[in-house]
Amino acid sequence: MSESQATSPQIACFLKTYCGWSEGVRAIMRKYELDYEEKDIIANPAFRWEMEQKSGQPLSPCVEINGEMLPDVSGEEVEAWMIERGLVTAREVEPDAPIDSSCSQEEHEARARVEAETQ
Repeated sequence: MSESQATSPQIACFLKTYCGWSEGVRAIMRKYELDYEEKDIIANPAFRWEMEQKSGQPLSPCVEINGEMLPDVSGEEVEAWMIERGLVTAREVEPDAPIDSSCSQEEHEARARVEAETQ
């Protein structure tokens, strides 16, 4: 457990396999060294259904922390929410990926090529 955690929150992240917004949430989890359950809504449609039932909407990422759902959020919003509630202490360390943006067109094209090659 990192020094930023008073207690370890229970976190489930409903993310897409490849998505700038989803990677932003992952970057925050890495920044604060938080354990979380990743639920890939692309690889497993049951996770998409679960996300929609819990959040009441179809947009991702959604992050559930200690039973509270944060629907359609960026990594930046998740970080601010956790700091505000005292779940983590703000760190001046930069995240290792953008936390408030979608994938660029180049990233989308590169990931599409990788997916095509692996199929």
